[in-house]
Amino acid sequence: MSAAAPHVRSIVLVRHGRTAYNAQHRLQGQVDIPLDEVGRWQVERTGAALRDLYVRRRPQVSERLVVSSDLGRARATAHAFADPLGLEVHADARVRERSFGDWEGMSVDELAERYPEDYRSWSEQLGGELRYGAEPKADVGRRGVAAIEDWAFRAGDDTDLFLFSHGAWIAQTLQWLLGIGRADPTLATMMGMRNAHWAKLVPMDRSDGTVLWRLVDYDHGPAEADTPAWDRPALD
Repeated sequence: MSAAAPHVRSIVLVRHGRTAYNAQHRLQGQVDIPLDEVGRWQVERTGAALRDLYVRRRPQVSERLVVSSDLGRARATAHAFADPLGLEVHADARVRERSFGDWEGMSVDELAERYPEDYRSWSEQLGGELRYGAEPKADVGRRGVAAIEDWAFRAGDDTDLFLFSHGAWIAQTLQWLLGIGRADPTLATMMGMRNAHWAKLVPMDRSDGTVLWRLVDYDHGPAEADTPAWDRPALD
């Protein structure tokens, strides 16, 4: 029987807060667009909820490792959680959103009007977006899993890993990590998470020394996320 290599106690994957492109139903991809006013409010609420759930209520875990996409909207979301704790945010380009090539910045209505067949193909998970330079889903899943496996084994079970990223990246990475995307990369089994929501993974050490990551929570948000105020807060 082989012992598994030391690894973190859990992994929390967090999607960034809202941007103007989210509000306008535009494909963001790797466009480096900032959070809008609502997004900044969302990440403050999510940061506070994460600190309450996974810091204050988990005194048995003494360390936190924070990793973020190098795009500004994810980094701002990470800092909303990490700064009050005095934690460093490590940027990693492997955690960037999926690239959508020439379609980036376009609204879904515009795509449907200008490219009806390819838009329909994309919406049905048949790959129409690939004709415009979009990154293949398998490539997103592979780089996402590589990033998770790298960071998860940089610390031991006294550490929780918090990874701040993007909707399509999280969905594809989870599908590949859980073995779904490897079986059929066209599947859209993981629904996209809402802005400033998170998923949680915990490890199971196998007798052969490998680690199986299990999804125990998905699309979780703070209490305000279950009210109409989440997308339409009364901001001063």
